[in-house]
Amino acid sequence: METLELLEPQTTQTTDFLPLNGTDYLELYVSNARQAAHYFQTAFGFQPLAHAGLETGLRDRESYVIVQDKIRLVLTSPLHSNTELGRHIDQHGDGVRVVALWVDNATEAFQETTSRGARPFMEPIREEDENGYVVRSGIHTYGDTVHVFVERTGYNGAFLPGFKPWNPHYQPAPVGLKFVDHMVGNVGWNEMNTWTRFYAEVMGFSQLVSFDDKDISTDYTALMSKVMSNGNGRIKFPINEPAEGRKKSQIEEYIHFYEGAGVQHIAVATDNIIETVVALRDRGVEFLRVPNSYYDDLKGRIGQIDEEIETLRPLGILVDRDEEGYLLQIFTKPITPRPTLFFEIIQRKGAKSFGKGNFKALFEAIEREQELRGTL
Repeated sequence: METLELLEPQTTQTTDFLPLNGTDYLELYVSNARQAAHYFQTAFGFQPLAHAGLETGLRDRESYVIVQDKIRLVLTSPLHSNTELGRHIDQHGDGVRVVALWVDNATEAFQETTSRGARPFMEPIREEDENGYVVRSGIHTYGDTVHVFVERTGYNGAFLPGFKPWNPHYQPAPVGLKFVDHMVGNVGWNEMNTWTRFYAEVMGFSQLVSFDDKDISTDYTALMSKVMSNGNGRIKFPINEPAEGRKKSQIEEYIHFYEGAGVQHIAVATDNIIETVVALRDRGVEFLRVPNSYYDDLKGRIGQIDEEIETLRPLGILVDRDEEGYLLQIFTKPITPRPTLFFEIIQRKGAKSFGKGNFKALFEAIEREQELRGTL
């Protein structure tokens, strides 16, 4: 596969038939929403926002909503057996079910995407309570992942109708996470082009950059990736698929344990990655580590940066540069029992890329973890 040059996404709303304001929320289906909420509060510094369950009239599920700056996570668990929600957890383990996108008109978003071939997930529905109304609609995307379009200009409640404010005593401090920078999906063999075409044709995204197995490979494993971006650049979805290698790649491992395509990792931005990583580490979050030798010639490879190399080295923070500037990034180990979902912490100092210069060191670190798991 040929590696493509960096492309500019659409930039004007006049050519953007699906204008997106940003990520509204991410809903994870988890086996124990209450415990998951406690974990994300304690380890990642999320704040309690809203709750829905038996006390609010829900009979089949319970959800906790947590927030940090512009990032909203919804953690949802079933209250009975033999539910669609429970079957999702049984097949995939804990993982991202809904990637909700903030729009001005959820009905138009549904009509524009389904008319271009999207499979409907949720017909436009108006939900109301004493705080106003929200309109939501939704479509299916790769695997069992869905996009929900959220129109909330007429609502001033805590989260959505049916949710009540959640204000417990336990509220650990935030760690500086700001917003979702990008979200990576893993798909099966020969499916990357299918889904990048879906985002281009159905949702009006442009291809921002492409990496082939020459860019993203080690002695053992390889993968291919294309980054899709919406018209204003606020939503970026890299799509990965496996490539032929001597051993099982991280994408193959994900597909095997998730039992299908799904969201591999959520990249969240910070304005001070050093402070954020120190806080996360002190709260028990574990990160992938590259060898110490990665830092020996770092300044020669990426040039002058504001941070001290000897500050980054013990934390394991990676650095990469492109034509626009540089970025700092680090990846957690999987946060679920299955080696599937993890988080990336990223700070951009001008760079618009995704850390291509770190791929080899990063994937070798992943392979060391795979070897420990016996799945390489």
